[in-house]
Amino acid sequence: MATSRNVSLKDIALFRDLSETELNFLLDRAVALHYAPGQSIFVEGDPCEGLYVIESGQVKIFRVSPSGREQILTIEGAGSSIAELPVFDGGDYPASAAALTESTLLHVRKKDFQELCLAHPQVALKVVKLVGSRLRTMVNLINELSFSSVRHRLAALLLRLAEDTGKTTERGIVFVLPSTNQELAAQIGTVRELISRNLGRFQGIGIIRLEGRRVTVRDVKALQAEVEERE
Repeated sequence: MATSRNVSLKDIALFRDLSETELNFLLDRAVALHYAPGQSIFVEGDPCEGLYVIESGQVKIFRVSPSGREQILTIEGAGSSIAELPVFDGGDYPASAAALTESTLLHVRKKDFQELCLAHPQVALKVVKLVGSRLRTMVNLINELSFSSVRHRLAALLLRLAEDTGKTTERGIVFVLPSTNQELAAQIGTVRELISRNLGRFQGIGIIRLEGRRVTVRDVKALQAEVEERE
């Protein structure tokens, strides 16, 4: 998961190999859009108008069940692009997106992005690689939701956050939880109360230390053992 920061198009993996002329082609056509926390970016089933590049802030990609329960598929930050797949397959947005924090996104129209890919096939190949990586992530998510306990899923999420955003200190690996317990629950398919209960359990047995949203992983091996232990 990327952290909040400002980026330019040349920082985005999809566009990293483009020349200044090609980047300017995109910049001349991209529109900067600003979103408040909680504001919708697009809704599942809406016609796809283009893809988005996150310039700053954090965005959650999610689906909502008929009963109203939200399942967060991923949280993306500055430097990520979203909604590439429907740009190519001609379908609607397969999930919804909303800002978690104050966010600025660059919107690139479907027609302009397709024109870029026709002129520069390497960009299309990067999209295929990115979509493939996200498919693997979705398969892993389905596996976790189907075959593991809440404790296992939370431990796995904490390990990923420690690996992606943590800093090693004398006390352990320190990171800040990027979202509320409600949003963490939506990521791993459970309810807020079980997030609070299991975080408290991990702290009670000395695996982590909690200070507000700040987490210190004091025993990485013990946390890994929690991931490996299944119901």
